[in-house]
Amino acid sequence: MANILQHFHGSDLEKIAAHYHLIPSNIINFSGNVNPLGLSNTIQEELARQIHLIAAYPDRDYLNLRKTLGKYIGAPYEDILVGNGSTELISLFIKVLHPQNALIIGPTYSEYEREIFINDGKSRYFPLLEEDDFKINIENLKLHLSEQTDLLVICNPNNPTSTSIMKREMREILDFCLEQDVDVVIDETYVEFAEDVHDVSAVSLTPFYQNLFIIRGVSKFYAAPGLRLGYGISGNKALIHKINDLKNPWTINSLAAYAGELMVQDLAYIDKSRRLISTERQRILSILSDWTTVKVYPATANFILVKLLTPHNSFDVFEKLIRKNLMIRDASSFPFLSNKFLRFCILCKEDNDLLLDELYRILQDHTTTIG
Repeated sequence: MANILQHFHGSDLEKIAAHYHLIPSNIINFSGNVNPLGLSNTIQEELARQIHLIAAYPDRDYLNLRKTLGKYIGAPYEDILVGNGSTELISLFIKVLHPQNALIIGPTYSEYEREIFINDGKSRYFPLLEEDDFKINIENLKLHLSEQTDLLVICNPNNPTSTSIMKREMREILDFCLEQDVDVVIDETYVEFAEDVHDVSAVSLTPFYQNLFIIRGVSKFYAAPGLRLGYGISGNKALIHKINDLKNPWTINSLAAYAGELMVQDLAYIDKSRRLISTERQRILSILSDWTTVKVYPATANFILVKLLTPHNSFDVFEKLIRKNLMIRDASSFPFLSNKFLRFCILCKEDNDLLLDELYRILQDHTTTIG
């Protein structure tokens, strides 16, 4: 097969399988950043019993769901709105705010830039530097927040770098943005995977910053990307009302709303997930730190970014691994990352070992022709 350079999203499993003539069910997906435990058995069984819920319209205000989420994150339910995945909330937020000059901390998820663009705004990136292990330099960030900047976009923990801005640092950023009249949106999609959620999440800061909007969802931590359930948090009641006024009614179906309530109360699943990711993250980082063929960066989420130190490039490695039914993310499509960067998420120990063994073998083979 010709070596045709393509970039695939983590959800593009079917497309990748077709491109490489593979059976989708045989592929181990290290690209999707989804909890390896899969959908909770408790949720699956309960949803099957409650299938009759689809026979009625959901509560237009999703009051039970919002109250349950409020207890889960420690925020008033009045400060919470729900949407059809975090993607809908990003879109609605941008439509309401209509930013003209946004600053995005990158490399990161491309949806922010896309939404700003299609709403006639401009965006530029503040780069997390490789020499800083992709950790935030707040003083440098302040210099990039010009008088024209009206929105700061932060993914925390950040995808694909897996770095986090701690809450004490976030408070400094928010204070400065408040002084400069800059709104801030924080995507906390991966925050539940962090070692200490409360040290990273900015939810507790929402009552004190009217310029802050936080987005979360259930796709990654609760392994339910097909459910399309996201939620936003802000102490700015006017903003919440404006977004709700723009949002179409009933964008979350009855089963999804009920599932959301169950998920955040499934303490056994939450605890098992956090222990698995924490243990495997530490183990994998320790293993990779001893390799001379890669540089591994500190990770706080459920995925790890590495830089190749061999002649291989990221697409070469992606292709060699996918032909072994191991699907990682070629990270060269992210801003500021070259074709030396790979990202893979943390799965169960057996699968992680399969990936590490095969990656080690590939990178040790310096005699292989590099395409």
